[in-house]
Amino acid sequence: MYIGTKGWFVSELKKIGVSYYEGRKIESYKASILANLLESKKN
Repeated sequence: MYIGTKGWFVSELKKIGVSYYEGRKIESYKASILANLLESKKN
C-alpha cells in the first residue's frame, strides 16, 4: 500500500480508532476527505 492512497488513509484512521465518520463507514469517503479527517484527528 502506498502512502497517500485511500487504503493507506483508511488503515491509518483505523489504527487510531476511527471506523465511522458522520454515521458512515470511512471506506465510503474519497481520499481527500480522509486526508483532512486524519489531519484533524492527529492534532
